[in-house]
Order: sequence, then C-alpha cells, then structure tokens
Amino acid sequence: MTEIAISAEGLGKRYHLGRDQDPYGRLSEVLSGVFRAPFRKGAPRPDTNEFWALRDVAFDIPQGAAMGVIGRNGAGKSTLLKILSRITWPTTGSATLHGRIASLLEVGTGFHPELSGTENVYLSGAVLGMHHAEIRRKFDEIVEFSGIDTKFLDTPVKRYSSGMQVRLGFAVAAHLESEILLIDEVLAVGDIEFQKRCLGKMDEVTNSGRTILFVSHQLPMIASLCDHCMLMEGGRVVASGQTSEVIHRYESGGATNAASIDFPNDDNRPGDAVASLLSAWVEGANGERRFEYSLMEPVRIRVKYRLHKAQRVTPQPNLHVTDNGGNYVFVTSPHDWGDDLARTPGDYVATVEIPAHFLNDGMYAAGVALNHFEMGLQTAFFERAALTFNIVDRIAENELRAQSRWGGRIPGVVRPLFEWRVEEEAR
Repeated sequence: MTEIAISAEGLGKRYHLGRDQDPYGRLSEVLSGVFRAPFRKGAPRPDTNEFWALRDVAFDIPQGAAMGVIGRNGAGKSTLLKILSRITWPTTGSATLHGRIASLLEVGTGFHPELSGTENVYLSGAVLGMHHAEIRRKFDEIVEFSGIDTKFLDTPVKRYSSGMQVRLGFAVAAHLESEILLIDEVLAVGDIEFQKRCLGKMDEVTNSGRTILFVSHQLPMIASLCDHCMLMEGGRVVASGQTSEVIHRYESGGATNAASIDFPNDDNRPGDAVASLLSAWVEGANGERRFEYSLMEPVRIRVKYRLHKAQRVTPQPNLHVTDNGGNYVFVTSPHDWGDDLARTPGDYVATVEIPAHFLNDGMYAAGVALNHFEMGLQTAFFERAALTFNIVDRIAENELRAQSRWGGRIPGVVRPLFEWRVEEEAR
C-alpha cells in the first residue's frame, strides 16, 4: 500500500476584509497591526465582509509523487502552501504531513537584508532545519548550484537582485534532505538556465522517492515535472488527476471538448466574402473525435469551410501547430495547387494527417486558416489555437521503452521513428 505524504481534510481559510485577522497570522501581520493601532479612529467596523480563501479542500498525495497545483490568480494556491508550511493556520479542517519539509514560497524567504550571502545561507538553512555541520558540508555545492559568483558572497543580500535572492534561496531549500518540498511561483524570477537547473533538481528529488507540491502558472513546467495535478477555483479543488487532463480542462475553461469547434450560425462565423469557417475537429484513424492520442497512432485534423464564390486560384487551407509553451512546431498547407474542384462555390473538408511517431508526448494547439488569391494573397479566416489535443506515451504499448526501463519524458518536440542500421565493421 502506498504511503501518504500529505493529507488534507476539509481545509478552509477565512479572512475578514477591512479588519485585523485572527492571531494565527504571520508575525509581520501582527506587528503591522500594532503600529497601525494608534492611528485608528472610532469603534471597530462590524464584521460584514468574510472572504474564504480556501474552503473544503481535501486531497491525499502519495509519497514520492510530484503534484502540480494550477489555477487563476486568487484561486487559493499560495494560501494552501502557506497552511501546509505552517506559516498560517487553517480556519477549518486539518492537514497532515509525514516527513521533513522544505518550502520556498517567497523571494528571499528567511533572508536578512543586512547579512551577507554566506551568512544568509547558514541562517536560511537553520530556519529550514539544517544543522550547522550539514550546511558547512554542502556550502560549496549550494553556491555552485545557485550560480552566484563567489565574489558576491560577502555582500549584503539587500544589494542582490530579486533573481539572485531567489536563486540562493532555492539552492538552500533544494539541498535540504527533506521528504517534502513545497514550491510556489518563485522560479519564474530566475533566468532560463536557472529554471532548467531547478527542474532538473526537482526531477532528481522526485526520482529519489521524495514528494513535491509545485504551484505555478507556467503550464509547460507543470506538464514536464508533475504526473498529477490539481486545479483550484475560488478556493476549492475543482479537478484532480492526470496532469494532461487537468491542464486541458484549465486551458479550455471547463469546456468538454476543446478538440472540436463549430460555427453553425452565419452571424458569428469567421471568414470574409470569399470563404468562411464552418467547423474543425481532431480525430483518430477510426474517425473518433477525442482529446487524447497515443504517440503510436496517427492524428487527423479536419477543417470544414464554405467557398462563397468561384476562384481563379485554388484557396489554400493551412494548419499552425504550436506546443504547450506557444512555440511553433510546424505550419503545413496542401502541395497541390491545381485542384479545380476546390475553386467552385460549395462546402469542402480539408484533411491533414499527422503520422504516428512524429510528435512527442505533450499538449498541442492547432490553429486553422485559409488563404485565397482574389486580390493578391488574403486570409479569409485564421483561428489561432482553435483546437487542442494531447499526445501521450503509454510505456506499456512501447516495447522498446519497456525493455530499456526508461520512465522519464524523452526531450524534444518531435519524436520520429527513424530506421536505424547497425552493422559489424569488417576487420
């Protein structure tokens, strides 16, 4: 039976807008209230504005899992991490964590601005629960991981940039031999190289059997690191499961099928006087429309459009495929420009097939467009990222991967199945 690392039951956090919070707030909030007290006038205002940042949150995270938490600003993600980190206490419910915890929730957590980088490494490490000897043993490794030049280590942290602070802070937290690592959006402050280094470290932590709870708005990071994900809205967990499915729900705004669009009415149909878009969809080889496909099967994308008037040159439908980070993977259009049948008025369906073993596992978006040449090159319609679909790598279906016991995601946007030949060289 899998052991549970983090368990939450009925978690709720209530704030009272426009008045002091309960005595279980952060120390900075308590001190702020003390300094503001002499400037208040009159009797306290009645408590009429309750705000629940979290409500009835319940989940179990197995030991060794990497769980992502996504949602819009104000959904309650950071409040959840503060409760789990014991920075603030819940109004209702409880949370149980089994193991030593390391958390990185804010830039420069545990840092004193007047102390040097070296002194703050020891201070932050002590706050996180590291022994002095442990910090001393890992000091060089922490500094190297942070990427901060050693000449800045004796400089007060107040002169560091926010990026330098978060890099040093994460480096300390990452080297704490904790069973649970809680991370908020702070990685967005670092540069691309440092973000890659952090992802590699978190991947290493997960593979070592430790647990990660990762809050981020950067969906590609969540998709590449986390096997499971929670979606939060209005302080509640509204979806939990496989990362690709939860991200799909988040990106589609709760729509049941973002792999299909339809414009049945003339008034909202994209297009111009030459052509307009009727519908578009993603389907498998058997014609079934769905969101998820194995990388070992082809994916068909169909675009149905209406040509309103005859054309001298065949209109060209085209497809714009981007990855989950918005980067272009490819753009494709028909090679045959001489099809007379596609020049006369009528409804047409253009089909393009992405072969099996072409796209790597991950989420993709497809923009559909159509160009015509009535008065030079013009675009009748272009619906960006109109369709979304997910390519999954089911290891059980892939004998080569199963035999090699490779369980991680293979890097790259494309994953072609090329023919290899191995020959013994003549002696």
